[in-house]
Amino acid sequence: MRAAPQHLRLMTLSFPPTRAAALTRLHAFAPGAGRAYARDRNFDRPDAAGVSALSPYIRHRMLTEPEVLASVRENHSDADAEKFIQEVFWRTYWKGWLELRPSVWDDYVVERDQAWNDVQTQSGLRTAWEDACLGRTGIECFDHWAQDLAATGYLHNHSRMWFASIWIFTLRLPWSLGADFFLRHLLDGDAASNTLSWRWVAGLQTIGKTYLARPDNITKYTGGRFRPKELATHAFPVDGTPPRARGPAPTSSTLDPAKRTGLLITEDDMSTDWLAQRLPNLIATETVQTTEYRSPLAPAPNVIQFVEQALSEIAAPLATTEQVREWATANGIEQIATPYIPVGPTRDALGGLPLVQIIRPYDNAAWPHATHGFFRFKDKIPKLLSQL
Repeated sequence: MRAAPQHLRLMTLSFPPTRAAALTRLHAFAPGAGRAYARDRNFDRPDAAGVSALSPYIRHRMLTEPEVLASVRENHSDADAEKFIQEVFWRTYWKGWLELRPSVWDDYVVERDQAWNDVQTQSGLRTAWEDACLGRTGIECFDHWAQDLAATGYLHNHSRMWFASIWIFTLRLPWSLGADFFLRHLLDGDAASNTLSWRWVAGLQTIGKTYLARPDNITKYTGGRFRPKELATHAFPVDGTPPRARGPAPTSSTLDPAKRTGLLITEDDMSTDWLAQRLPNLIATETVQTTEYRSPLAPAPNVIQFVEQALSEIAAPLATTEQVREWATANGIEQIATPYIPVGPTRDALGGLPLVQIIRPYDNAAWPHATHGFFRFKDKIPKLLSQL
């Protein structure tokens, strides 16, 4: 097999799964999070220059949004860092939007499972799906991104949009299988950001508004590395469930300070000092890993290893709800406290446990504002920043 051309060789970007590595990356990035970030952030470069590459750490809250924002604001005015600040709040907005409409995640799971059944029964669809996942479609840029994602667990945000558009409108594959492919391979794979971003590209999130990848846009923002000619020129209507009516924002469970309490840390929130300080009768702390629930297929080994090693910095992770129950019994724990578990695979996995879930003040302040589109939410950012 011929070696890939130099401009197509996979990135060497790595993500050591430790908080120390996360802080090092944050401190290295923060000085460039102002006007330089606004200028360069849309360019997909082989060395990932111009972007923060913090998302795997923020997704698992090895870094929290408030400390990322604080570090950036120490280096820049809010005006100069506006674009990066908005990117942080985009993630917050997606989380809040889904919390107000949890059935959208349930609908995705149903559509994904149906599409996976179709893959197993329709040979043509299976071949096309395998070619897309393995990066052998013949579309040079798409194949590079598929292989790069599998190798590194990371993909530039602009490339994610192009990839999703090509998957849906050029390759004509089910959007839910594309969302599943990302969730299996992205180190920052998040139920809200991933599902809703794919829905947005497909025209399901904002009805009638699709994202169509354009060759000239790809050529410009990849610095001429790719010049695709075979992309779809029309975004056809995509089948899928439209957004449901929103419900109320979630609230914290009631914590009994007199009960012997265990602190359970999930892969959705690994920075829990804020909660431990609120537990006067804390007996024991444990972690649980639920990565395998992200997909009916096996998540990529590097995704599983990243989460496992990150959790192991705190405690060797448990794997099942039964093990959590055994841990609680062995320690005489009367209530299990945990940071609020957002809509997604971890909630699905641990739904049978009687957990006392406490919402972070940051989420409690922001999520109720995710009622409509992001631009209405954006108006609340100055107030949210003032509360940090």
